[in-house]
Amino acid sequence: MSATALQLLEDDVRELIRRRRLDPSRDDAAVRDLIGEVLDDYDDRSLVGGLVPLADRKEAHRVLLESVAGFGPLQPYLDDPAVEEIWINEPSKVFVARNGRSELTPTLLSEQQVHDLVERMLRSSGRRVDLSSPFVDASLPDGSRLHVAIPDITRRHWAVNIRKFVVAADELADLVRLGTLTAQAARFLDAAVASGLNILVAGGTQAGKTTMLNCLTAAIPPGERVVTCEEVFELKVNLRDVAAMQCRQPSLEGTGEIPLRRLVKEALRMRPGRIIVGEVRQEESLDLLIALNSGLPGMCTIHANSAREAVTKMCTLPLLAGSNVSSSFVVPTVASSIDIVVHLALEAGGQRQVREIAAIPGRTEGEVIEIADLFVRSGQDLGRADGYPPHRERFARAGFDLGQLLGQPT
Repeated sequence: MSATALQLLEDDVRELIRRRRLDPSRDDAAVRDLIGEVLDDYDDRSLVGGLVPLADRKEAHRVLLESVAGFGPLQPYLDDPAVEEIWINEPSKVFVARNGRSELTPTLLSEQQVHDLVERMLRSSGRRVDLSSPFVDASLPDGSRLHVAIPDITRRHWAVNIRKFVVAADELADLVRLGTLTAQAARFLDAAVASGLNILVAGGTQAGKTTMLNCLTAAIPPGERVVTCEEVFELKVNLRDVAAMQCRQPSLEGTGEIPLRRLVKEALRMRPGRIIVGEVRQEESLDLLIALNSGLPGMCTIHANSAREAVTKMCTLPLLAGSNVSSSFVVPTVASSIDIVVHLALEAGGQRQVREIAAIPGRTEGEVIEIADLFVRSGQDLGRADGYPPHRERFARAGFDLGQLLGQPT
């Protein structure tokens, strides 16, 4: 089907949608029927007029549906379960990531198409991107995360990134099946979560931190109330009693912004049994530490290249909260608040693996926090190290035999 014929059909479909006051995101059946009517009319006119007959009616229907109800040329990548991420550097350079590896697609867009796609993606979120707010984070209806940056922040073109929520694992047993960690390590982490230990999930970009955090939440006892705080909704906590919150952008007048730090503070007023922060980047880490130090169990993720670096970063980020916050307060607070660090990495072959699981016994030497290795990867094996976690009594109260869980060090 020629581009001219497609544009003609799309214009007819959009005009009918406006006349009938349909919402393509909600009235799926009505929009499909409407597209069928437009194609029938086109077929009739092609028999008596100068219109080119449709070579593949089914394909035409699919393309029109993607254009008016989906996200146009990007929709096939959003529908492809093998695609993990989509990004646009410029209209003629659309990339996707499959199995941790990037590839340039044959998709060619125009500047206006990119702008229209972004506007359509932001419509359901209520967020915006313009000269006064040149960055935006938002969630798509399917749970994918959208990030956009526009000039003059970028050099010339709009930079668009869509990180899909690919449901590869729902619980730690799924990660064992995928080769991310061993069965013994999974049993230990299950027990650590159920026993109420505080867990920090660390790793680089696309290492699988959010997936790991989602799987850890599956081990939370079903009677607990969980409050989650995120920049943009990404966590999928499948529990009965969950309150989920996300940040809010400032208005056009520059007011009304709700940062992550505010969410963490508000979460403590919502009777949480456990608090989960999607990712700590700035001073909100101080409020999280204070909450964890008060006896409230919790979990969060952080960008770091090792368990040691994650702990060091947790000691420095709270200093951003103000000059009155000192490392002499932060370091012992981190040592007593964080119990377990899980570090993941994206390997060269595209597989996501747990590189190490470390414990924080709670002891410090000056401003250095002691770390005990529980599991360490050597080659392809995530083997038991010689460390032990803190709070053995919590494991016992939850009905777990810590010695049996960890076995003998190798």
